[in-house]
Amino acid sequence: MAGLFAMVADNDPASTAAMRDAFEQWWQLLLKHGDTDGDGQVSRAEFIAAMEANVTSPEHFSGAILAIADATMQALDTDGDGVLSRDEYVGMAGRLGVSPVNSAAGFEKLDRDGDGVISHEEYRQAISEFYLSADLDAPGNWLLGPLDRSV
Repeated sequence: MAGLFAMVADNDPASTAAMRDAFEQWWQLLLKHGDTDGDGQVSRAEFIAAMEANVTSPEHFSGAILAIADATMQALDTDGDGVLSRDEYVGMAGRLGVSPVNSAAGFEKLDRDGDGVISHEEYRQAISEFYLSADLDAPGNWLLGPLDRSV
């Protein structure tokens, strides 16, 4: 996952390093709390249990998930203006396999104040909702396009 996001950094060494560091911190937290059988791997069941019990807990969320959000924001903000334009956001989503139609719709949801950009705070709020909100209609649940409600 970190390698995928590091590609988004467009050859920006500082952004690449920030992404790798944030994902390494997340991975270490997963290993510490998730590798319950001590095999050096985190199974799907261990991953889900660790995310629910530890990574998304208030004491770890900021240091793990929001650190990744901050590094991602830095990497995606290719013009360095401190916000994500529609093109920056749709480009990122496209690299993750999200269609331009779905990512454009997601952009509209995440741009809460309607100013045509996603601010750092709007992005962090979206990440928090994506991981923590039980509200299927929360804007953050559009982070990677619309939810598949059939599952």
